[in-house]
Amino acid sequence: MRVPTMAEFVASGDQPEILFWVGCAGSFDQRAQKITKAFVTILDKVGIKYAILGKEEMCTGDPARRAGNEFMFQMMAYQNIQVLNQYQIKKIVTACPHCFNVLKNEYPVLGGEYEVIHHATFLQQLIDEGKIKMSEGGTFKGKKITYHDSCYLGRANNIYEAPRKVLEAMDVALVEMKRCRSNGLCCGAGGAQMFKEEEKGDSRINIERSNEAIDTGASVIAAACPFCNTMLTDGVKNKEKEADIQVLDIAELLAAAIQS
Repeated sequence: MRVPTMAEFVASGDQPEILFWVGCAGSFDQRAQKITKAFVTILDKVGIKYAILGKEEMCTGDPARRAGNEFMFQMMAYQNIQVLNQYQIKKIVTACPHCFNVLKNEYPVLGGEYEVIHHATFLQQLIDEGKIKMSEGGTFKGKKITYHDSCYLGRANNIYEAPRKVLEAMDVALVEMKRCRSNGLCCGAGGAQMFKEEEKGDSRINIERSNEAIDTGASVIAAACPFCNTMLTDGVKNKEKEADIQVLDIAELLAAAIQS
């Protein structure tokens, strides 16, 4: 895929509409790379002028701060802010709620003030503006889909409607889990838990959450976070349900459903 970088835009004396913040998962994790590709496919089809930082993008420092290494977080954050300010970035879109939360709520204190949008909200805006048109049959039309609320998107930033509206636009049969929205159960990856062994307990949180999703009878578990995607996929594998249930990001669902 041909993905333009900020350096290329600046060299040609141009400025993109949005900076797409890819994030560590979207850059390096093989599964999350598919989400990145799906989102970029949508941007290309809609004709949005976007760019990425490429090799100039560092980790936001979110896992370091959550794990208690404030010094490392600030070092990473300052470096990113320098790059973003140098390029005079105004609007950032990211497919990771962790990146979204830290860029939106924690960077301003350090001098990084930007309009930060999560891809769920951005995709919903494109649908509302009529820029995204669904194909007639629709790959997921009428399919039973359940949506898992990411903690950093839901409880931390109160974004519950946007991802659901994206799914509804695809004409799917949305079924809610018993614990959803502000009462949703964490997948177990937040707060840097993704990168450490869990403490002793009776059950793994991601398996408990995956079981709740499986119990809805949905054939697709929709997520809007690469961390949640990993944890829920592991839960589905644990139940040996990979043949029956897919775990997909809303960008992947939408990329498959829009008119080519």
